[in-house]
Amino acid sequence: MGFGNPVRSDDAIGIYVIEELQKTKDQFEEVTFFDMGTSAFEVLFNLQGHERIIIVDAVINTGEKPGALYKVPAREVMGQIVDDPMVFLHSLKWDQALSYAKKIMGDSFPDDISVFLIAVDNTRLELELSDEVKVAGDKAVQHILDELKENTRVTS
Repeated sequence: MGFGNPVRSDDAIGIYVIEELQKTKDQFEEVTFFDMGTSAFEVLFNLQGHERIIIVDAVINTGEKPGALYKVPAREVMGQIVDDPMVFLHSLKWDQALSYAKKIMGDSFPDDISVFLIAVDNTRLELELSDEVKVAGDKAVQHILDELKENTRVTS
């Protein structure tokens, strides 16, 4: 699942990674690639029936140079469930959506969820990724492809 806003420069890195991975979809029989845009609430529905989830998103204000790549288990970044019946779906972020999904899905919630975060500082209204963030996105693509080749059936 790649998250981001395609008109906010480097914030679109999650979408870029998914677009690159979709070019390889014929190699993987049991893999689904989701361009989530900014629709975090859809996480709840797209997790259904999946054993493993990989999320890619931009992260801002890390103190690192743009393009720094992090891989973390989802449990380290999952947001706290807000027990508020009036929670606004449009302001729900994917980390919070994961927490809700875990609560709703119970035992069918996937155990294997990892997150690739790429440090960014440019979220201006622009369509292009910066060079350093794009390089980090390409590294994330390669890491994910390597993991997929190790853990899934590859078709020729």
